[in-house]
Amino acid sequence: MTFSNKILHWYARNSRQLPWRNTKDPYHIWLSEIIMQQTRIAQGIPYYHAFISEYPFIMDLALAEEKQVLKLWQGLGYYSRARNLHATAKHIAFERNGKFPGTYEELLKLKGIGEYTASAIASICFDEARPVVDGNVYRVLSRCFDVDQPIDSSRGKKYFKALAYRVMAKDLVGDYNQGLMEVGATVCKPRSPICGSCPLNDQCLALARKTIDLRPVKKKRTPVRIRHFDYLIYLDPDHRTYLQKRTGNDIWKNLFEFPLIESEQVIDTDAVQKAVYRRIDLPQPKEIVHVAEANRLHKLSHQHLKTRFWIVKTNERIATGIPWDSIESYPVPILIHDTIQALKNSYF
Repeated sequence: MTFSNKILHWYARNSRQLPWRNTKDPYHIWLSEIIMQQTRIAQGIPYYHAFISEYPFIMDLALAEEKQVLKLWQGLGYYSRARNLHATAKHIAFERNGKFPGTYEELLKLKGIGEYTASAIASICFDEARPVVDGNVYRVLSRCFDVDQPIDSSRGKKYFKALAYRVMAKDLVGDYNQGLMEVGATVCKPRSPICGSCPLNDQCLALARKTIDLRPVKKKRTPVRIRHFDYLIYLDPDHRTYLQKRTGNDIWKNLFEFPLIESEQVIDTDAVQKAVYRRIDLPQPKEIVHVAEANRLHKLSHQHLKTRFWIVKTNERIATGIPWDSIESYPVPILIHDTIQALKNSYF
């Protein structure tokens, strides 16, 4: 039995029942692929259901405000995915009359759709023979063929893409691609793979050579950047607070946050207080309180945010303030969301 036939045979008997597995609607497949990028299945499924419920058709998503889309996305991270999702929905709805491109090459032209996502949509929805190569596929192929090429190098990516095409099923390509990813996700796992249940174990070179734990190969990791955030939670006599929108090419673009003091290293209380008093756009403080229980270490890919939160009480009303009761309608980073929830019980 060939490599591809083993995958198809195994997938027919072992595929998980996922909500997008019973459709070829490109909107549903695209939405699932964007949500599941860098997201665990268990975490992503509720978001998929929420988006389909709120925006059952691509026109519904196109007509939504970005603020609403980001709010629904809140907690998934990598918010550029949500912004690109919204932009592409508007393009398809208004420039293409709601019709998805039907080929890999045309799909690649859409914002936020790279080679992997274009391959997935083209193969699942339009039966185009395009291999998908994601982290799961890299792992299965590198182990089965005992490949020591780094998967995060240009040369390695070209090698694996060619290998993936060479061994793929040219018929039932959608099922094959999903099956190969499924093997990687549920059997050929990064740690403690279940080799005894793998459909490829009789031909897996890494298993035979005892190099399973050495595959796939990656180059050196990017150093982690440490950032220090001090957030100022303003509260006026009417329990109004202040949020500002993040802009620029940084994390959490277009999400809202409390006023921020960012520094290269931790700063003392005096430095925080001086920074607060220097602000002329907000009322002067009556009291500044460090909220020790709200301190957070928030880990992002290649960034660790060491954050502290300070309650800044004022005697003056914040002219552009937001009632605390309505703060949850704003899309905020999950770090801010969790702090708001924690403070509800302590301060309000």
